[in-house]
Amino acid sequence: MSFQQIPGQTRAKQLLQNSLRQGKVSHAYIFAGPSGTGRRQMARTFAQAMYCETLVDDACGTCLSCRKVEHGNHPELFLVEPDGASIKIDQIRQLQQQFAYRSAGAGTKIYIIHEADRMTVQAANSLLKFLEEPLSPAVAILVTENGQALLPTIQSRSQWVTFTPMQPEEMEKALTGEGLPPDLVRCAVQLTSGLESARTLSQLNEFAETRNAVLQLMKEAVSKLPIIGSIQQKVIKTGVNDRVELLLDMIILWLKDMIHVCTGKKERVVFQDQLDWMSSHAFSRSAGTWVGYMEKTVESRKRIRANANAQLVLEQLFIAVQQGERLSG
Repeated sequence: MSFQQIPGQTRAKQLLQNSLRQGKVSHAYIFAGPSGTGRRQMARTFAQAMYCETLVDDACGTCLSCRKVEHGNHPELFLVEPDGASIKIDQIRQLQQQFAYRSAGAGTKIYIIHEADRMTVQAANSLLKFLEEPLSPAVAILVTENGQALLPTIQSRSQWVTFTPMQPEEMEKALTGEGLPPDLVRCAVQLTSGLESARTLSQLNEFAETRNAVLQLMKEAVSKLPIIGSIQQKVIKTGVNDRVELLLDMIILWLKDMIHVCTGKKERVVFQDQLDWMSSHAFSRSAGTWVGYMEKTVESRKRIRANANAQLVLEQLFIAVQQGERLSG
């Protein structure tokens, strides 16, 4: 995988590629940022680029060294993952032993530690000594959600590479480019914080079923059709009630869309495939009333988390929308 195949993270790519071009690769990096921002892919691509036999500042993906990294059998690349709940001192000692052996080639050894903030204190202190006195030329890449949880001395000896959450528009472009359904993707990227999570959600049958249930129930409620039977049929009997928090989160997105239509911001509508219907029904209530329904939906979510009866809570919410109650102001 080349740097260009990793969505977003332009600043991180520029920093790493500049260091490769200038021959100024640091001995240690901290790849810090939320899950789903491409830290793992970037760490592997950076290692590939350092070993690549063809390109100076990227991974060609086709040379022998790139293929070895891709397949996880490069003799000079070492990966460390948590063993259970933590990374233990024995894992760091084993890593040090590997570095004591003569290098298979003339290059630098690289080790990537995933979830580095989960090192025990003993493991972190052992790693610190390793960073200060490596047994052979080495580059460390510490991948973590919380770089501040690492020892201050490790932080000060490493170059930080910050990863930021992708914008929904960037995630949407990347996922639809993979062939995932645009209507599901547009919804998923609003409900998750990273590309992987949005991809997984978009691929679930349950996600599509929940989206369909929200659309049908909200349309029936706004149109003042009988709703109790529909809740039974579309939520309780189909198992959607097992995903009731997701259902409520989607309802909030749907209500936001109605507000966007009321306020002339149709380009911000998430349920774009429903835009014609929304445009003809949004003004049946005021924008303030839709806001009130959002507040009631948030309150419904809290009640369900506090173990209130999900069916009863949903019935009260949909009946309020059905009856056109003004709940705000």
